[in-house]
Amino acid sequence: MASETSSLSAVELARAYRARQLSPVEVIEASLTRLDAVDKALNAFCLVDEATGRRMARASEARWLRGEPLGPLDGVPVAVKDTNHVSGWPMRFGSHTTAETPSGFDTPGVARLREAGAVFFAKTTTPEYGWKGITHGPLTGVTRNPWNPAKTPGGSSGGAAVAVATGVCPLATGGDGGGSIRIPASFTGLFGLKTSFGLVPNFAHSLGTLGVFGGLSRTVEDSALMLAVIGRPDARDAFAVPYRAIDYRESLGQGVSGLRIAYARDLGFGAVETDVAAAADRGIAVLAKAGAVVSEVELDLSALRPVMGVMWRSGYSGALRHLSGRQLQMLEPELLELVVSARQFSAAELQAAQDECRALSARMQAFHGDYDLLVTPTMPIPAFDAGLDTPDRTLFAEWFDWTPFTWPFNLSRQPAASVPCGFTAGGLPIGLQVVGGAFREDLVLRASRVVERDLPQRTLAWD
Repeated sequence: MASETSSLSAVELARAYRARQLSPVEVIEASLTRLDAVDKALNAFCLVDEATGRRMARASEARWLRGEPLGPLDGVPVAVKDTNHVSGWPMRFGSHTTAETPSGFDTPGVARLREAGAVFFAKTTTPEYGWKGITHGPLTGVTRNPWNPAKTPGGSSGGAAVAVATGVCPLATGGDGGGSIRIPASFTGLFGLKTSFGLVPNFAHSLGTLGVFGGLSRTVEDSALMLAVIGRPDARDAFAVPYRAIDYRESLGQGVSGLRIAYARDLGFGAVETDVAAAADRGIAVLAKAGAVVSEVELDLSALRPVMGVMWRSGYSGALRHLSGRQLQMLEPELLELVVSARQFSAAELQAAQDECRALSARMQAFHGDYDLLVTPTMPIPAFDAGLDTPDRTLFAEWFDWTPFTWPFNLSRQPAASVPCGFTAGGLPIGLQVVGGAFREDLVLRASRVVERDLPQRTLAWD
C-alpha cells in the first residue's frame, strides 16, 4: 500500500476517498510505513505520533463513510514543520533552548488544516529557529536530500520538502522568511509558494513582513488547494488582509496566453551555474510557446544585500531576546554570532532598512505595471553537500549570498513560487522562480501550472 499511495496527490486522495477506493486509515498506515524507511536514511522528522495520526484518520474515514467530509483535504496526511505550533505536540524550533512542553494551541495555518480534516502524524526538521537556508542543527542533526543523500535538501523547510518528495505525504507545512519554502522546493524538485504578506494569517514575528506561512507539494494544484484552506481568516492576525474566498484552482487552466512576462537571468548578482541557466531557459521557452509575451530584462536588485543583512540580523536578535545568557550559549555558534552582531545597528539603520523595503515594494509595483510576471532561476546553484552552511565561503560568505533570487521578494512582500524545470547532469533538481505582483497568486499559479504541464518531470524521489 505504501508504494501504491505514495505518488498520489492530495486531490487524487480525496477523489479516491469519495469513490471509496481508498480509506484515510489505509493511507496513514502507508505513510507511517514509508516514513520509517525514509527517516532512517534522510533524517527528515523530529517527532512521529502514530497514535494521533491513526485517530485522526479513523475520524476522517467515518466522515467520508457518512458522506460528510469537512472538505477536500479531509483525511489527507500533512506533515508539520517544527516552527509551527500543533496543539498537544512540543514546538522545539530545532533548538536545545526550547522545552518539550506540548503546545496548547495551533498556529493559524495549522488550525485551518485541522478544521479541514487534515491528518497530522509528524513534525519535520528545521535548522535552529529556521535561521538559515539549509536543514541541519544541534537538536536534530543533518537532514539529507532524497535525490542524493550526500547533498542538502535546502531549508529551512528541508524536512518538510523531504517528507513530500519521498511520498510520505502529499503536503507539508513550511514558512518562508527569505526563501525557506522555495530553496528546498528547488533543491528537491517540488512546488513551493511564498504568498504575499498578509494573505495567509500568521502569528506576528520579529522578522516583520518578511515571513509567511505556507507549504510544499508535488503539484501546483495541491498547493492551490492548500492555499484556499490556510488563507481562511484568523482573528489572531491583526495584519491579515480581508478574506477574499478565492479558490485558486478555478483559474489554474487559464494558461499564460497574452501575459507579459519579464525574464531576469541573475537580478544583478552574477553568474548562474550552466545547468541551472539552461533549465531556466527551457522553462521560459515553455511559457513563450504557451503564448506569453516574454521580454528579457536587466533588473538589478544586488544593492539590497545589506538591507537583507540588517533585517535578518535584527529580526533574529528580537526573536531570541527572551533567552537567558545560559540559553544563548546553547545556540549554534553561527546563530549566536548573528544575534550578537545585530547589536551594532542603530535605530536609524534599522529604520533605513525598513524604508528600503518600502521603496522596493513601490519599485516592484511599478515594474508589474509593465509586466504581469517576473521569472528567474530559483537558485543560482543546485544542492550542495549536506552539513555545510554555504557551498564555498570564499564565494558565499553567508546563506544570503547563495540564495540571492529568493529573499528580495520577501523584502518586497510579493508572491513568488518555485516550480520544477529540470535536472542537472548529475541528477539534481532545478527550480524556476515565478514572481507576481502583490496578491496576484492566481497568475503565479497559472504560469507554474503551464511549466508543470508542458515541461513534465519526475517529482517523487524515493521509488
